[in-house]
Amino acid sequence: MFGKIASEALGLSDIGRVISPENYHKVEADDYIKHETGEKIFFLIKSKTDEYCFTNFALLHLDGNTALSKKRLLKRYEYINADIRNVLLETAGTIDLDVELKFRIHSTDFSIDVHKEHIEQLKDIYKVLSEISLLMEAEQRDLQTVEKSLQHVVSSLARQGGEGANIAQQARELYSFYHDTLSDAMSQAYRKDYSSVFETFIRN
Repeated sequence: MFGKIASEALGLSDIGRVISPENYHKVEADDYIKHETGEKIFFLIKSKTDEYCFTNFALLHLDGNTALSKKRLLKRYEYINADIRNVLLETAGTIDLDVELKFRIHSTDFSIDVHKEHIEQLKDIYKVLSEISLLMEAEQRDLQTVEKSLQHVVSSLARQGGEGANIAQQARELYSFYHDTLSDAMSQAYRKDYSSVFETFIRN
């Protein structure tokens, strides 16, 4: 009886289950969280073979080949290095037991089956992933706009020219302006921490 209760609590059935925050310390993925740098688990799905751990920095996927094997392959997808696209939530039919969360991160497609009793929680992570996807697209567009604008400004100033010491001074000023402006834009386009998005939409 205890085994069955523990299995349900930790999501050990064939279909994935959403793990509550008070049980995060009981799952394997928690051992690989970079707590030292401020990383935090915001959402976690567990089945017999896999764990899908969404943190403010990355998606950690503990990939198990079979339910009978204890071997796991840890895959980490940092948001700063990977775009999130094609976010979908497929709800359950009348006789279905599961709902399906689908998305692409970098070049990897995910399709995660989760018990339909967790539909409300799945809606929350769907909103998170959709929002992160929109932010990534917008920030990349902004970066491209800044880059084009900077190139135009630098080219215009360079054409005005100068003589002697003025040329060297002007070059230093142009480089400093270009570097500082582009660095600010890149810090937005390549955001590392999405805590604010998770905190907005995750209600558990």
